[in-house]
Amino acid sequence: MPLNPDRFLEDLHQLRSFGASGIGKGVVRPAYTAVEIAARRWLASRMEEAGLKTHLDPVGNLFGLAGEKSLLIGSHSDSQPEGGWLDGALGVVAGLEIARAAKEDGGPAISVANFQDEEGRFGILTGSDVWTKKISLAEADLLTSTDGITLSAARAKMMGRSKEFLPHDMFSGFIEMHIEQGPGMDASGDKIGVVTDIVGIREIRVEILGRQNHAGTTPMHLRQDAFQAMADFNQRINQRFAELATPTTVWTLGHLEISPNASSVVPGVARFALQWRDGETERLERMGEVLRDVAARVAQDRNVEVNLGDIGGIEPAAMDPQLRKALCTAADEVAPGKWLELPSGALHDAANVARVMPAAMLFVPSIGGISHAFDEDTDEVDLVLGLEVLDRAARSI
Repeated sequence: MPLNPDRFLEDLHQLRSFGASGIGKGVVRPAYTAVEIAARRWLASRMEEAGLKTHLDPVGNLFGLAGEKSLLIGSHSDSQPEGGWLDGALGVVAGLEIARAAKEDGGPAISVANFQDEEGRFGILTGSDVWTKKISLAEADLLTSTDGITLSAARAKMMGRSKEFLPHDMFSGFIEMHIEQGPGMDASGDKIGVVTDIVGIREIRVEILGRQNHAGTTPMHLRQDAFQAMADFNQRINQRFAELATPTTVWTLGHLEISPNASSVVPGVARFALQWRDGETERLERMGEVLRDVAARVAQDRNVEVNLGDIGGIEPAAMDPQLRKALCTAADEVAPGKWLELPSGALHDAANVARVMPAAMLFVPSIGGISHAFDEDTDEVDLVLGLEVLDRAARSI
């Protein structure tokens, strides 16, 4: 039996119902929340119905296994605090449909992966970080979300159902299908993207401690205003990072907290996260050095204390040449003249998995280049086309 596009789309829409929120097809399904765990259980039931053996590891990664040796296809099902219905979910459901169709018509052994906390509620690609042994489970357990919950406490909700970590050599390789999450393909009209490499990323949490004081009686020249120091920090970072950047280098200051956050009080504390991405490790490291220099200068000039957390991140990752070739061949057969090769500016589990086995990625276009938002979407015709390309490539490997 060939692929069943209707079944694929039905599963994708059903997964969206877990945490459906906001406008359009928005989803709120952060890692380890009740609705995310419910979605993971539903996916496990669909894997079992497809004849796959389910396996939940200690960090919450879910696998649907087709045998002792297989090709692994998947992504993640957790979302951003205000996310879209396709980010990650597309890759998991595509893997499920391809594995199911292969089971039904005696095709190759295809297993499915649904990694936990790809979106970074606790770390960066937390589930695949731990599975690929980039960090230990003990280290991961100490990670804390922005709302003060440790990963150890969060994953305790899944205790009793988890088993051991699966060995990497069970799988011949890994392919992840994903929306592009950028405007390139939507603007060019290309329908399929074969990823050449994935950018590296660095992220740090910063705390600025000033002096909380009365907003009406504290002279401007005597203020130790944490918010103004943060604004100064941001301006300097923008200027200094721009001196190092290429056209594809990006950085973001986000998740800002001001205390006491009152109009009549000079802010005493500012906390925020800074993230930067680039395809070269050397540039990422130089940007880290600039960050430390800017922090020291702001502390001195503004008479505040600037505390830097540990810098976390992942290195740039090249995709496997043989898996890329299989995807390119399939794209040329299914969508001639409508595909291209391109780098990924977004971070994905495939970057981690590439450390332990051959890995590759396939993109479909994002309408308007929108992602990490409630109105994220892709034409369903393009979703099915991507599924067909991935299926043909998987069967050729």
